[in-house]
Amino acid sequence: MATQPAHPVPPLGLYVHLPWCARKCPYCDFNSHAADHVPERDYVAALLVDLDDEAPRVAGRAVESVFIGGGTPSLFSEAAIGALLEGIDRRVTLAPGCEVTLEANPGSAEAARFAGYRAAGVNRLSIGVQSFDDALLEGIGRVHDARAARRAIEMAGAAGFASVNVDLMYGLPGQSVAAAVADLDRALDYGVAHLSHYELTIEPNTLFHRFPPERPDDDARWAMHEAGLARIADAGLARYEVSAYARPGRRCRHNLNYWRFGDYLGIGAGAHGKRSDGAPGAVERSVKHRHPRRYLEARGPDGHTARRHPVPAAELPLEFMLNAARLVDGFEETLLEARTGISLSAVEAPLEAARARGLVVRRGGRIRPTERGMRFLNELLLLFETPSGEGHAAGAAKRAPVHREGGAPVL
Repeated sequence: MATQPAHPVPPLGLYVHLPWCARKCPYCDFNSHAADHVPERDYVAALLVDLDDEAPRVAGRAVESVFIGGGTPSLFSEAAIGALLEGIDRRVTLAPGCEVTLEANPGSAEAARFAGYRAAGVNRLSIGVQSFDDALLEGIGRVHDARAARRAIEMAGAAGFASVNVDLMYGLPGQSVAAAVADLDRALDYGVAHLSHYELTIEPNTLFHRFPPERPDDDARWAMHEAGLARIADAGLARYEVSAYARPGRRCRHNLNYWRFGDYLGIGAGAHGKRSDGAPGAVERSVKHRHPRRYLEARGPDGHTARRHPVPAAELPLEFMLNAARLVDGFEETLLEARTGISLSAVEAPLEAARARGLVVRRGGRIRPTERGMRFLNELLLLFETPSGEGHAAGAAKRAPVHREGGAPVL
């Protein structure tokens, strides 16, 4: 008789990484590479070979969401995205109503493809607007202007997308509080279903890290954040994660699966995956070869995989909290054991320390971060640090999916 899993197997997502951009933004620390030519046919073929290797590991499980991130996925043609989604559908079971998101830049040529993406099976767009101010866009190295940003949102609606996310940043070089609020008002005027609103941060291994721009001071950035919270709430979007806001029924299911410590396959250059089978502590992570050339040259079974390893049980509470502590509503106390196999009693000490510091509240069988806990997420995570993982929490928090919507967490 087959052994039954100790806990229900988590929901399953699929992340697809398309690593090319027209130009690398100076603040971006994602695995992206500037290119004049995108080898889309060869790369789609490689992605599907990669998925051939991954699919047997999740046999019998349905994929609840697909997220095509980058890079700039909208550099790929409608035909290439169509071939990719058809190939995915042949290799894994897509759940009814599967959410399929594609990240897009507002460039005119890319926006012209939106209807084709919709016909190919994409049902959600995430548009990297960042600002509606031409001077601010130029200051952060974006290749589009404000007119293209407005046009992209309009074309997404015209193409039939009912679910559209707009990415906006604040704390940009030279930005005033009034300018940050004006950016937000422009996005909200379109009645978007979902908004990602987050502060520009300076990350290692970026041009901005080597040559830091002059940004608004701490007080100004906090004023932008607080003004943003009020504006967004007045517009009818509810905050459900540190930097994510949505109308009823429009939360990003793919990202929610990350934050609830669900499973996901990762295919593409540098893509990360996480898989569990319901056994206590049985969580496996994988990462694919990072450079597109190395990824395209991969051969043989599992040849696209650079590393595949179990997560030590001692690290699972931190990894769980790294994700779940971002959710405004928090999580049920039973979810920790269900997703990690670790008993809640094993983390009572750090949870009590977090409660005493005003970082979390525990009520009605739920644990949720306070506003202070979300603002000082690193402080909260460090409480779950193991002695052998000194420094991991702060670094991992920086590499969580904060800086834009989507993309698999890099741990």
